[in-house]
Amino acid sequence: MLEQPAPAVLVEAFVNTVDVEEASDEIATPAGLSAWLAGRGLLDGTTGIAADVHADYLALRAGLREELGAHVGDTPDPELLAAADRVLAAHPVLITARGPLAVAPALAPEREPLASLAIAWNELTTTGDATRLKRCAEHTCAWAFWDVSKNRSRRWCSMRVCGNRNKSRAYASRKRQTA
Repeated sequence: MLEQPAPAVLVEAFVNTVDVEEASDEIATPAGLSAWLAGRGLLDGTTGIAADVHADYLALRAGLREELGAHVGDTPDPELLAAADRVLAAHPVLITARGPLAVAPALAPEREPLASLAIAWNELTTTGDATRLKRCAEHTCAWAFWDVSKNRSRRWCSMRVCGNRNKSRAYASRKRQTA
């Protein structure tokens, strides 16, 4: 089984802060976002998140979710991707001759995790591992998951649940058409 790299764990956790099935969102509020970031060691628990910074996190999450959906054949919303790109462009990273990308030192503390997410996403796209991180093709679920299949062909977070739902609907549709 292919082990999920740390950048994929971070990005997956970030995009899974919204649960489509349960209609819940861990980072719907600035306080929720602050707590989520603090829980992952990306922000100290005392740093507040301004409304405009919160909006940037939500835009990045929406854009990443769209891109992960493209990995299972969905057509991403170009406006959501463009909004995420604008957020990423506003959060520079530091490039040095001696090491990997790092958070630019001039960023405000509440924006540093955005740069960390950008670095994680960059690492995944650079290594080609981004294609293993997908959004479940079952739209009532839309959970992000790490594809461990050899040929990167997995489409559902769980074959027993989401894959079965999808295949059952397809079967029932074929039966109705032949009846």
